[in-house]
Amino acid sequence: MDNLVRYITTDGSAVLSVLDSTEIVRTMEHYHHTSATASAALGRVLTVTSLIGYGLKDEDCSLTIMFKGDGPIGSITAVSDWKGNVRGYCDFPLADLPENAQGKLDVGGLIGRNGTLYVLKDLGMDSPYIGQVELQNGEVAEDITAYFGYSEQIPTVCALGVLVNTDLTILNAGGFLLQLLPGATEDCISMIEKNISELSTMTKMLSDGMSINEIAQCILKKIENEVIDSDHVDYRCNCSRQRMEKVLISLGKDELLQLAEEQETTEIVCHFCNSKYLFSKEELISLINE
Repeated sequence: MDNLVRYITTDGSAVLSVLDSTEIVRTMEHYHHTSATASAALGRVLTVTSLIGYGLKDEDCSLTIMFKGDGPIGSITAVSDWKGNVRGYCDFPLADLPENAQGKLDVGGLIGRNGTLYVLKDLGMDSPYIGQVELQNGEVAEDITAYFGYSEQIPTVCALGVLVNTDLTILNAGGFLLQLLPGATEDCISMIEKNISELSTMTKMLSDGMSINEIAQCILKKIENEVIDSDHVDYRCNCSRQRMEKVLISLGKDELLQLAEEQETTEIVCHFCNSKYLFSKEELISLINE
């Protein structure tokens, strides 16, 4: 069943992407054993990275989004392929904070309200496109909106949500990204603004059992629209023993030789899924000789 759908208004004024990322965030929590607030923070970043990554041109493209704030979670990194499949991690997955004044998970405090959002697009060129913007409040959606406004001059509305159970499992997660296209009509813009002002939160709509299409039609109420495309996206790590061998080789012969001399077995752990890869002293020496 597709969980990411893109729509376009019939008059060509706006494009809307809607994602139910519940299973993605559940998989992330399974791998990283995140605290409640860290689940919300990393879950939001994974969701929006998938939404943006799904719009890339071809299979050689990828998108990396990094939040580097001054909060206790440290840096957050998420990577999407061209189909919207994502993976991610944070420096301190167990970091947590008390609820904020509104009684909600303090994502902004955990990420930090001072810092930088980086967006790296690898489009198969000689060097990737790198954009950055100062964090607005660390709540993720507002920071992404600011990035598109400042760095790409695309009027954008973003909403993200992760609902965490008391036992730290994920009840639901999702988000949407709406962007105006050149020549957007005033009537369409006004109607979108009105619809969004009346919209419930993403987690409330998912909790109420609303489908992706029902959520989309609330956002685009009274605006003719059609589906561009849709797909199923996952939390998907692409680590492998071969990739880890390349990581080791990149350390250089001197570093590999030191590792081989110091310990019988070298362990490498994947940041994205915590898979462990063990290399014997003989294997390290073999890599040195390649």
